[in-house]
Amino acid sequence: MDLMRLLMLSAGIVMLGLECEGAGRLSYNFYKESCPQVENIVREGVHSASIFDPTTSAALLRLLFHDCQVQGCDASILLDARNEPSEVASSKSFGIRKRNIVDLIKASLEQVCPGQVSCADVLVLATRDAVSLSGGPRINVPLGRRDSRGPPNVRLADSSLPPNDIGLKGALKLFSKKGMTVEETVAILGAHTLGITHCFSLRSRLYKPGNAINAGFVNTLKLKCPPYDGNTTSKIKFVVNDLTPIQFDNEYFVNTMRGRGVLSIDAALPLDSRTRPFVEKFASDRNAFYRAFSSAFVKLSSSNVLIGNQGVIRRSCNRVD
Repeated sequence: MDLMRLLMLSAGIVMLGLECEGAGRLSYNFYKESCPQVENIVREGVHSASIFDPTTSAALLRLLFHDCQVQGCDASILLDARNEPSEVASSKSFGIRKRNIVDLIKASLEQVCPGQVSCADVLVLATRDAVSLSGGPRINVPLGRRDSRGPPNVRLADSSLPPNDIGLKGALKLFSKKGMTVEETVAILGAHTLGITHCFSLRSRLYKPGNAINAGFVNTLKLKCPPYDGNTTSKIKFVVNDLTPIQFDNEYFVNTMRGRGVLSIDAALPLDSRTRPFVEKFASDRNAFYRAFSSAFVKLSSSNVLIGNQGVIRRSCNRVD
């Protein structure tokens, strides 16, 4: 390994080749000529938003996952609904927010590089920077995605997004379709180190008979999340995912090893022989987690993308002109 690469790895900067599944004709130098300022402009926008609201990183990470999971990473989640409910209207998208940040960054880019940078790439870069600015690795991502021409309907989102009570078998299958190994799947689930979980999403985990992994911790969660009664106040209650909800670190894995995984999938990870070794590894070695997460992030964000002459480059991320 050459000295430069060694220094980059030690600093948390991960260089990944285009051979990863789904990368296609994406390029690490895609905007070198057409918009060389793109990464600086995006990072400045995310930094400003994060100073104003420290929960921005968690919101952007979830936004990217939802976008990539429904018909690929094409910025469709940023589009406002037209004649019928869009993917944002899905009950599985409850709590999705910060779409406006991508719009604001895109507006800044249009002033400098009009019609060059896709909203899909802005969302990927913004999420990459959100992870880094909250303490995580600096991930080098290939660019060149194009935007969808319209939003998918809510039915596609309902069928594509995983349920809140997804089990380990379902999660491994979901991410293996994006080319991820078991280790990368465990790492990408480590994104739960940021943010909170709404009590609305824990109904099955807490109150479905026979579904209580780690019953003692479940009883603790029930104190914060009483049975859902359908009113608005009940729906917005939440619990933090770990003790450092605005920092990207390996505390999530430390928590799960202690039997304090919030979602069902979090609780299941240290109990299965396929995933436990990686939970133990990431709990004790933050850099190992960062390397695996970076690899998984590139695979996720390069999944089923529009390239070349496919799709469009939107001028505004919330509509197609």
